[in-house]
Amino acid sequence: MSAAATASIFEAAIPRLMHYVDFCNNGAEAAAAGKFLPLTVEGRAVGYLLPSFAQRLLEFPEVFQASSSSSSSTGGGSGGSPAAVAVNPALATQQRRTEAIARVLEQLRSEGLIEGWRNELYPAVQAFHDEPAFLIERAAAPYFGIKAYGVHINGYVTLPDGSKELWVAKRSSNKPTWPGKLDHIAAGGQPHGLSCMENVVKECEEEASIPPELAARAKPVGAVSYTSLQPAGLKRDVLFCFDLELPVDFVPQPLDGEVESFTRVSMPRLCELLTSDESLWKENCTLVIMHWLARHGYLTPDQKGYLELLNRLQSGDCS
Repeated sequence: MSAAATASIFEAAIPRLMHYVDFCNNGAEAAAAGKFLPLTVEGRAVGYLLPSFAQRLLEFPEVFQASSSSSSSTGGGSGGSPAAVAVNPALATQQRRTEAIARVLEQLRSEGLIEGWRNELYPAVQAFHDEPAFLIERAAAPYFGIKAYGVHINGYVTLPDGSKELWVAKRSSNKPTWPGKLDHIAAGGQPHGLSCMENVVKECEEEASIPPELAARAKPVGAVSYTSLQPAGLKRDVLFCFDLELPVDFVPQPLDGEVESFTRVSMPRLCELLTSDESLWKENCTLVIMHWLARHGYLTPDQKGYLELLNRLQSGDCS
């Protein structure tokens, strides 16, 4: 089925697709309402904290200090509570801040406050190419409300008639996060010290047994962003989108245990999976799929809601 013919199927689906956008941005209102305190380094906000977690951090005054004012504050400061939390200025270098915060995190981990330790460092930045204010364990990212980045790969094939089919992964039922949910062929958080393309190649090999020389054909095509509210805090994500056209006869295979199986689906079947049961999916992956659908002509300007959907795919701070 051609993209033009399939587009009519997706037109009716746009309101259902918007559900995923709403879900992934359920933290935007709370952030705008001032329910988080900025975490600042040298006056620059690099994260946002729930007040309860901010109070816990202030029990480590050698690392964190209360601030009575912040140009980046989203609220707070009333009733004697701090308007922001600042990393102690005596910690004057990235290395010193990283080491001091790591000691705090180890204490919080021992108390069971922070779980799902990954031994993977994320940079605390205002924008992707900034020099990190400090590096922090990935599991702590939502507690600190730092901006986190990832790479998400849409693996697809083009059939002889010109139609396309998308590879969809089913996550392992043993995964601690989103077990059994539908996902991309490969995706992963963007750790410090690795380029995006290096990360793409790594994730493709680890999750789908895609050879490095094949994974290296992936093309960067844009980004989506969102602000999600989680029990731990604010999840502020930017996902770099990559397209990887695969040979028709290539079949991905699970390797590292994170994926249970892969299925290649037609566009009508993809639409059915996206709209029949929203609980099937790891929700943020659907934003990257929508990005792919728009670029490959399955979502079009003549469809009602098209511009709103595209605009909201970058609802978060995409910098």
